[in-house]
Amino acid sequence: MSDLSTKAPLVRIHQVSRSFPKGSGTDVVVLENVDLTIKEGEIVGLLGRSGSGKSTLLRIIAGLIPPSSGKAQSCGKDIVGPPDGIAMVFQSFALFPWLTVLQNVELGLEAQGVNSTERRSRALAAIDLIGLDGFENAYPKELSGGMRQRVGFARALVVHPDLMLMDEPFSALDVLTAETLRTDMIDLWIEGRLPIKSVLIVTHNIEEAVLMCDRILVFSSNPGRVASELKVDLPHPRNRLDPIFRQLVDSIYAQMTNRAEPRQPAMDGIHGTGVGMVLEHVSTNVLSGLIEAVAGPHYNGKADLPVLASALQLGTEEIFHLGEALQLLRFAQMSEGDLVLTDIGKRFAHMDTDARKKLFAEHLVAYVPIVGLIRRVLDERPSHTAPAMRFRTELEDYMQEDQAAETMKTVVSWSRYAELFAYDEHSEMFSLENPS
Repeated sequence: MSDLSTKAPLVRIHQVSRSFPKGSGTDVVVLENVDLTIKEGEIVGLLGRSGSGKSTLLRIIAGLIPPSSGKAQSCGKDIVGPPDGIAMVFQSFALFPWLTVLQNVELGLEAQGVNSTERRSRALAAIDLIGLDGFENAYPKELSGGMRQRVGFARALVVHPDLMLMDEPFSALDVLTAETLRTDMIDLWIEGRLPIKSVLIVTHNIEEAVLMCDRILVFSSNPGRVASELKVDLPHPRNRLDPIFRQLVDSIYAQMTNRAEPRQPAMDGIHGTGVGMVLEHVSTNVLSGLIEAVAGPHYNGKADLPVLASALQLGTEEIFHLGEALQLLRFAQMSEGDLVLTDIGKRFAHMDTDARKKLFAEHLVAYVPIVGLIRRVLDERPSHTAPAMRFRTELEDYMQEDQAAETMKTVVSWSRYAELFAYDEHSEMFSLENPS
């Protein structure tokens, strides 16, 4: 690749923030004071948890949404609408089902006014490049998920962009298909066969970022900020078993767990704590199984997160969700890239089912404020019933509707396991019909 230090940046983001309105009338700040420069000849990764604003930043660079404040520029010009020289590959395949592979790939060129002969020639070359030669006349429904995403790559590459944006392009694929597509793309990149100058990829997969990127920007959440920037000097192709590779992965896990602040049980009205705490739904069966695994003789109460994730075949996001749930309930702590069971977590591992349910219920009421609130309301009302809407509306004062729905789903699932209260799906009513 060319000397990056002598090249003008393809994109410059300076002190960019972005907020969105929410139900209570105030704004949710998704990005805050983000700086980013992308130069020619590099693959840059935006790595962070879901909700850290990575995809929002990508859409600002693509000109799909404006920043609320700060400056976003492409090749020295302010980004107002989709800029020339930038193409995007989406997480979903986003193909038109009534068009063939060739027609889907030609779309961008057609929008640019390229004549039909050149359009066809360039589209066929892009299809051949990404390994779909022979499928030009197939329709999306005839293709596998990996093949459909290859069409998405071809559609982005055919316009010969300076910068290709990729929003979690492998996350909708199975593990083997994703690995094949990832490897093929890196091979084309290092061989200089891709008609692009740089790549910006959004991911929450730590190993994927280390495998592909020259630089990684690690984002923190609520609001999204650049917490750190890492340079990856490993030559391609990279070996996941290389000690330096593993060390980088472990280091990023440690950074991301060290930044996770313990959630407070106090109902202080601050977004992310108290009743305003967003809960990610994870299965109580999986939580119990994870505690048992970490308590077992192989780990003896302390497990390295990347090793644990690999052993249990869990993605980065999944292992973080599970670890944070256990941390919230005081059954474990995440620190320095490790998951460490607390004394109460070790006790849980050796209890029978009824004792586990009772302990789980006690910790739900003590450490998950929305659960404690629902139980108190049910206890105080003569009917011992309450509509779910009463609590969902309160949640939406602190978070977006989809987050409120996910939080309510988690509350119902965890509370049913703990036998704290019942929930009727049809009437959308909580009750003490089957109290513990």
